[in-house]
Amino acid sequence: MARRPAQAEPLHAARLSEAELRVGIARLNKRVVALEGFDPNTVQNQFDDPGIEALKASIADALDRTFGNNTVERRRYRNAAEFDTGPINMYQDTSIQEVRHAVKASRDRNLALLKQAVSSLEEQLEELGTDAGDRAGNNDEVARSPSRKIFVVHGHDDGARETVARFIERIGFEAIILHEQANRGRTVIEKVEAHGDVGFAVVLLTPDDVGGQSAEALNQRARQNVILELGYFIGLLTRERVCALRKGDVEIPSDFAGVVYQTFDEGGGWKTALARELQDVGYDVDWNKVMR
Repeated sequence: MARRPAQAEPLHAARLSEAELRVGIARLNKRVVALEGFDPNTVQNQFDDPGIEALKASIADALDRTFGNNTVERRRYRNAAEFDTGPINMYQDTSIQEVRHAVKASRDRNLALLKQAVSSLEEQLEELGTDAGDRAGNNDEVARSPSRKIFVVHGHDDGARETVARFIERIGFEAIILHEQANRGRTVIEKVEAHGDVGFAVVLLTPDDVGGQSAEALNQRARQNVILELGYFIGLLTRERVCALRKGDVEIPSDFAGVVYQTFDEGGGWKTALARELQDVGYDVDWNKVMR
């Protein structure tokens, strides 16, 4: 007797908590940054290109961990982990120009899908916050004060890092410097998640690297890991809770519109600017300590 084919498990909507939404936004934003940094002109082969394969695996993993299996959202954004590498020609090799053109089109599509996924999660998070605020108002609950912990993200400039961290501590906050945290084999993101109550991040953009469109037009840049972590914290905390301190003529990333950039000047004007940003998002700031 013939057996009926097994029916596919029906799809369901992903139900994410506030913490899961925040982590998911940060995770997908990291893949957005990776895609934006991927240059299709580096592709050398139509099939099994290492850079493309690594991106596909990374994006698929991020979608799996964010939305789970058999969810409407995982199905909706599945194409973000796929790359077209051009037509298959039976009689001659596809030109590398055709391959790169197809890869670029795929990259642009994948970026659009991932950004839409992030936007959707941000909207859910906003709605969740509104609902929670309404419930709190109805119950006459007292709003909880934000954590006094602040992440400090930095490059190779140890002096700038120490100056910022000690100022943060002087005005009554706790500076969390990732490299000072016990490693225990954890990734940066795992270290961040271990401090889930941190409510603000200061990112130091110091001129540690150089780069540009050509050897004749090189600009001073922050380290790549600092830029990636900037994107991560924007997704995790929102733009209002991230302050980037720019030292010298370091190039400003164009991908992070809306982030507050302050000049890390020798005169110390950045201290007042940072304190004002903290106050604007709800922190109590002792201005006597700031001006000391």
